[in-house]
Formats: sequence, structure tokens, C-alpha cells
Amino acid sequence: MKTQENRFVYLLRKYILIALGSAIYAVGFQFFCYPNAITTGGVVGMAMIINQLTSLPVGVLTIVMNVPLFLIAWRHFGLDFLIGSLVGMGLSSLMVDLCATFGIVATGDPMLAALIGGVIKGIGMGMVYYVGATTGGIDIVIKFLRKRYSYINFGTLMLLMDAVIITAYALILGRYESAMYSLVAMYATTKMIDLALYGIDNACLCYIISDQSEAVTQEIVNGTLHRGVTILEGRGAYSGNHRDVLMCVVKRPQIGELKRAIKSIDERAFFIVTNAKNVFGNGFENISEVR
Repeated sequence: MKTQENRFVYLLRKYILIALGSAIYAVGFQFFCYPNAITTGGVVGMAMIINQLTSLPVGVLTIVMNVPLFLIAWRHFGLDFLIGSLVGMGLSSLMVDLCATFGIVATGDPMLAALIGGVIKGIGMGMVYYVGATTGGIDIVIKFLRKRYSYINFGTLMLLMDAVIITAYALILGRYESAMYSLVAMYATTKMIDLALYGIDNACLCYIISDQSEAVTQEIVNGTLHRGVTILEGRGAYSGNHRDVLMCVVKRPQIGELKRAIKSIDERAFFIVTNAKNVFGNGFENISEVR
């Protein structure tokens, strides 16, 4: 019984986020991007090109072009994905055409429309992708690619693939300036999508080389930081001496504390800090939440 209740709550949350994300996406597209001839790339971008040539509704064209992609996706990703993506596609297309009836133009400045519209669309799309659904079209293609190239972020793949549509938009309609604004919007959108899916870089990977490695290790593990340390075996290329290399991951606000702790033990220590994305495990994100 509890399992059924949990399943119901999960599905309710999922489809609420899909509906809300679709509405936010439609606002960014119809109130900002479309009035300024800023295409979005993907299937919607293709629909915009056809719309400019034939005046057929963008939402209807999007649905028609998505049909074959959904049939393929059904076989590879299952029924849950198909239903969620069908809802995402249907609602986003419906919301786009619904927003068109209001005739609202939030701004006539193309650059402002590209930036604000791109951010708003990215927030909406990120919400849909976060719950494991898509809005159809090129999103399904990207999901296929992510199975093979999982080390590339969703937004990065979208940016690369949408560039093809933007190029076609510019060449077919001869709107080169509009295409440049579209690239700005696309960049803002993909950055917001990655932010929604992967969060802000709030962790840092640190390497420490010190003559007092044991004392530094004890301070990091048992001191106020309470972080784990992995000891790597290293060898100096010039001296040939073997030395321990300490590796640890800390939250960004802890960097200053870690630096002070190392300095108090060994002022001559070599300390390297780099950003870390998608850190899973104790003290960080749960690995079961990987998207």
C-alpha cells in the first residue's frame, strides 16, 4: 500500500513539474523569442522555418514531426519515458499556441529577448528533463547520444545539434542577424538546462603534496573539515623521489578552511584546487539521483 502511495506521489510531482515547465518554456518562446524571429533549434526550430514559409501553426507542426521519433523512442526507453515525453510535447505545444493568442511581445530588443527568453526557456525545459521526460524532437535524439556519450552534458549536446538548425534557419530564410541572436538565446537556454540538471559547481577536487602528508591527512579527516582523503603514490619527474599525493573533495565554502589547515602544518605544501561536477557519495549528492 505504501509503495502505491509513493508511486502516486512520484507521478503527481512528475507531471506537475512537466506541466509547469511546459508553461514556463512557452512563455519564454512565445513572448520573447518568436516575436523577435529568434529560433530555438531542434524540431521547434524546424517548425518555425516551415511556419515562416507556410504560416502553419508552430505547435501543430511540432507534433506532426515528433511522431516518428516517439515511435523509435518507445522501443528503446520504455512506456514511462514515452508517456512522460508525450505529455511534455503535448503540453509545451499546446502552451505555445495558447500563449500566441495573447499577442504579448515582452520586448522588441532582440538581444534582451535572446537573453531573457533563453533563460526562461531553459528553466522550463530543465524542469521537464529533470523528471526524466522530454519535450520531444531533438531531445529524444540527445537522450540516445547520452547513452553513448554520458560524459557530455545534456545542454552541451543540445547546443551542438541546435547549431545545425540555426545554420539552416539563416541560410534558408537569409536572416543572418536573427540567427546570431538565436545562438545567444540557445547558449542561455543550454546553460540553464545544465544548471537545472547538474546544479552549480559547489564542490572542489583538491590535490595536496606535502612533506607532512600524514599530519595534513589527520587534520582533514579528524579536524573540523571531516572529509575523506585518498592517498595516491607519486614520484617526482625531476628528483625521482616517491611522495604521497593527497586527494580529497570538499564543498566550495570549505576551501578557505582547508587552505588554512594546510598552511598551519606545512607552509611549503603544493596545493591544487579544481572544480568538480556531479560528486556522488557520502556528504554529497545521492548516486541514485544520477540523470
